[in-house]
Amino acid sequence: MAPGKVAVIGAGAWGTALASVLAEGGRPVSLWSFEQSVASEVNERHENRRYLPDTPLPPSIRATTDLAQAVEGARLVVLVSPSHVTRGVLEQLLPLLAEQVTLVCATKGIENDTLMTMSEVCEEVLPPERHPYLAYLSGPSFAKEVALGLPTAVVVASRWQRIARQVQEAFARPRFRVYTSTDVIGVELGGALKNVIAIAAGVSDGLGFGHNARSALITRGIAEMSRLALRKGANPLTLSGLSGVGDLVLTCTGELSRNRQVGLRLGHGERPEAILASMTQVAEGVRTARSVHDLARKLGVDMPICEHVYEVLFEGVTARDAAARLMARALKPEFS
Repeated sequence: MAPGKVAVIGAGAWGTALASVLAEGGRPVSLWSFEQSVASEVNERHENRRYLPDTPLPPSIRATTDLAQAVEGARLVVLVSPSHVTRGVLEQLLPLLAEQVTLVCATKGIENDTLMTMSEVCEEVLPPERHPYLAYLSGPSFAKEVALGLPTAVVVASRWQRIARQVQEAFARPRFRVYTSTDVIGVELGGALKNVIAIAAGVSDGLGFGHNARSALITRGIAEMSRLALRKGANPLTLSGLSGVGDLVLTCTGELSRNRQVGLRLGHGERPEAILASMTQVAEGVRTARSVHDLARKLGVDMPICEHVYEVLFEGVTARDAAARLMARALKPEFS
């Protein structure tokens, strides 16, 4: 991909971090923010204290609240809005995008109402002639560590290898390594489902269940993720890679994981509504838990960990009761 302007749509922690990576490559980067206060701070102080505090940003990043201004002249557009508003943002973007602009979706989630993954949303909103320019970025990557330049490896998936390689080259930096994949469904489901398992891991830690329980949840979690991904047509190898096991381990164990923090607080006895009301950033696993619950039932996929996370979040089941139910399930072979 020839050098040119990049637009990052979404100035949360992850969008700001990706803007920082792209700016490091010397390209002009436009960062679209829904909030004027965030845009002003990025431009005037080269910081985003609301979503990415204590992290200096390259002065070449220019923020705006004007979507048309953000994407004007952009050759690469990176979509990093929360999953529940991605459809609406895409609909606003569609008439503003130039032809043959590469669009990278870095959002991890599944729509509640439609049960669509982000690739399915993109392909429904965008006309078929734009589909060959779509790509999806995922993998184990805390925004703060990425913005600070700590070594990170991610994966970009596209059904068109040429686009995957172009995006790989656009993002690759000495401390930001990018792999490619053609398994879009596997990559994006790994990125979405791990957030639900991370809530479960946080609950376990909050209840004081120890390392054995956390390890079991991670291992059985990847089994659940794989079952749903395979049912949706993914390559099983994908779930053993960066967007599967890699992202799952990070999100279940890292102190920077918002989804794990939600689980910890649930394990300590806090109510879900109180936890969410106190958060300034989105924990995608909460909304995704509802989507996974509905999708697993629709497709007939057994996902007991995700089912119990859903019960704790939305049906008033206590964390301790959910854990007891999970352990009391009928005995079975590990692989069946």
